[in-house]
Amino acid sequence: MPAISFLPDNDATNGWNRILPQRGPNPALQGRQRADWIVVGAGFAGLAAARRLAENRPSDSIALIEAHEVAENASGRNSGFAIDVPHNTSGSLIELEASQRYLRLSRAAIDHLHRQVTDHKIDCQWSRRGKYHAAVSAKGSAEILEPFVKELDALGEPMRWLDGAAIERELGSSYYHSAVYTPGCVLLNPAALTRGLAGSLPVNVTLYEHSPVVVTSYGNEIELATPEGFMRAPRMILCVNGFAPEFGFFRDRLLRFSAYASLTRPLTERERELLGKPEEWGLTPANAFVSTTMRYTQDNRILIRHHIFYAPRHGVTDKNLAKARKSHRRAFLKRFPMLRDVDFDYTWAGYVCLSRNYAPGFGRVATNIWTAVCQNAVGVTKGTIAGVLAADMACGEDNPLISDMEALGKPEKLPPRWLRSFGVRLKTRFDLWRYRYEI
Repeated sequence: MPAISFLPDNDATNGWNRILPQRGPNPALQGRQRADWIVVGAGFAGLAAARRLAENRPSDSIALIEAHEVAENASGRNSGFAIDVPHNTSGSLIELEASQRYLRLSRAAIDHLHRQVTDHKIDCQWSRRGKYHAAVSAKGSAEILEPFVKELDALGEPMRWLDGAAIERELGSSYYHSAVYTPGCVLLNPAALTRGLAGSLPVNVTLYEHSPVVVTSYGNEIELATPEGFMRAPRMILCVNGFAPEFGFFRDRLLRFSAYASLTRPLTERERELLGKPEEWGLTPANAFVSTTMRYTQDNRILIRHHIFYAPRHGVTDKNLAKARKSHRRAFLKRFPMLRDVDFDYTWAGYVCLSRNYAPGFGRVATNIWTAVCQNAVGVTKGTIAGVLAADMACGEDNPLISDMEALGKPEKLPPRWLRSFGVRLKTRFDLWRYRYEI
């Protein structure tokens, strides 16, 4: 029975979660238990998979096992965008076909989440406000935004082009050269959404928190051991994103990155006036690895997420957080120099999983094991729909979206580990230099 020694390392710094009322976690797995299904990982993918299994098989028992706590995992730490349209692809027919699949999958995910938010009255600041995809420079606008507009036109998708003056009127920042607004994106508090999804699971789903899997055994029965318990089931859906290699799947095919974010205190009435009293908005940068993702929230806070770093081994130190906070402060003041007195209440790290070819780790990987991992930094929508479809596939349900997901391919094999680490860090530094005009 292989042992798992590399476990999630989540601290209590997540600002999205800390602005919410305190929540008590579900009990850990204890003793010897058995279920009809095991789902590992209670992020967006795992929550969706467990719910769908319960709907497809209402008489079956489902054990949902989470290593840490709901909303303190990666799903609760992202920027809070449920993104519907793909970014930065060419206008070729092949790319457009992939974009159409992406649209179908992401909008099915948004519809699924909206039903849960509505049916269970989940208070997560769910708002279909759309989003701005923005370039800092004329060069970024020409190289990234203009091809994006051509793609949207080819897809027949609605959009609106904004110059710098229009961006300043709507967002309160004069820092940007141009932006493309698309109306379908949903903004939300990801920690509140994951809490709500976990708290409204069907009765035949049992959620175990603080139950990291430390030993696995695969065969006719799946056997998983945690520090205090043991779970057996004939079938499993694995939804652990970048930790899939620790379970024996997609080894040397997944890359783990850390992404740091900071959230301000609520702005005062006077500070809101300095911004022009904007309504809630979300902005994604033309180059996500170089520039800054931002949110202006319903409770008048500003979120800054700046840079993504290669992190093959998880773990965040106070020094890491202090360095990120300093970087966020610089990005914040460049964009909002009139808000020099506004401090950050929280700074935290989250984790994303990427594949070399941006393909998901989805599908059947063993006779009785399915996976929904590697969401390529679009976890709210890609994770949700991957979980839904993995459950449908496992249950033999006919869902046409499964073929859309499978058409996205499988993660490509990576170079050897010694070369991989050097290559990823070198490429990251090169991109920071090459696209420095977008910082």
